[in-house]
Amino acid sequence: MFQITTSIAIHEDEIQLNFVRSSGPGGQNVNKVATAVQLRFDVFNSESLPNDVCERLISLAGSKINNNGILVLKSQRYRTQHANRKDAIHRFKLLIEQAAIQPKIRLKRSMPASLNEQRLANKKHRSQIKRVRRGE
Repeated sequence: MFQITTSIAIHEDEIQLNFVRSSGPGGQNVNKVATAVQLRFDVFNSESLPNDVCERLISLAGSKINNNGILVLKSQRYRTQHANRKDAIHRFKLLIEQAAIQPKIRLKRSMPASLNEQRLANKKHRSQIKRVRRGE
């Protein structure tokens, strides 16, 4: 079980790890060993995530989620399966931690009348200075 926050824990059976061949440099090793990791997580059918976290996760992940609602993270930074597996799980945890943070609700504030009057007075003053410079 992966403990993400105090209230969110994801079961290991919800996460699927596939090892595939890595692209890029690596010499002969790159053609023989499947070191890259693809982490798959079904966001739509997850029982571990609350609905609001699921919605924020979908918007945060963007193109990493396919049409079926499956989050796919590929990690191929390192040359070993173990390191790439740790990296993929770490990135997954960070993504869910970000989605778990509730955004602050912005309240629309009205500008005080005195502040608006002062702003307009400053604008009039500046325009008058520029008018005098033009010689009008």
